[in-house]
Amino acid sequence: MYIEVEKGVRIFVQDLNPGKGSRPVVFLHGWPANHKMFEYQFNVLPQYGFRCLGIDQRGFGQSDKPWHGYSYDRLADDLYAVLDALQLEDAALIGFSIGGAISIRYMARHGGRRIGRLALVDAAAPVFTKRPDYPYGLPVEQVNDLIRQTYKDRPQMLTGFGGIFFNRNIGPDLLDWFHSLGLEASSHATIKCLVSLRDEDLRNDLGHIHVPTGIFHGVHDRIVPFPNAQVMQRGIAGSHLHPFNNSGHGVVIDEMDEFNAALLRFLQ
Repeated sequence: MYIEVEKGVRIFVQDLNPGKGSRPVVFLHGWPANHKMFEYQFNVLPQYGFRCLGIDQRGFGQSDKPWHGYSYDRLADDLYAVLDALQLEDAALIGFSIGGAISIRYMARHGGRRIGRLALVDAAAPVFTKRPDYPYGLPVEQVNDLIRQTYKDRPQMLTGFGGIFFNRNIGPDLLDWFHSLGLEASSHATIKCLVSLRDEDLRNDLGHIHVPTGIFHGVHDRIVPFPNAQVMQRGIAGSHLHPFNNSGHGVVIDEMDEFNAALLRFLQ
């Protein structure tokens, strides 16, 4: 289905198991993929009575690809418009990587409206890049290099990114699948979201989260290093950190069975 979030901009939502009584779980994907990255969660959660709603953020997957609107504020407003249109109540919000960052901004900017619990999965937060007062992120120059690569050879950039995404040899077929998700995005959105990842800061947002929060993070994450998860856990009152000792950034694939089991425990 499509939901218009502002004039001329429609967001695609896949709605699995929408029957009466199904508990809603909303998935926000990472950069530069789309809702299809959660395929191995969508195959499992509906069996346990959950309604899974996979959102393609603007510029990615099957959503519209406007020239504007890639700040965390606007992307959080898109999420607000989708949740409002669907009239969801007490939903669980699952935010992966930049989807986790947008989820945090949503909780602060919109008071966590319609959300009953929050799962931050390898979330690109609270700061994605290193700062003089924040030592844990990627070097700014590494993000700038991704931007330069995207301008010149986006397929090659995606291949290189896929090479550091996972902590194990997932094989060429899964890597090709993951690569194809990135190619569905608009090149412009891919670049503008990298700019937001590089420049935005969510440290002041963490204290505005007041729902049960699980932080799921790969210990060997080379994109959002594990200390970021520890900072989030300290900053979000009552949150719990679930480390995955055999995962990189792609915990939903690296340890899909272990992750699905942990996510189910958190949701139930």
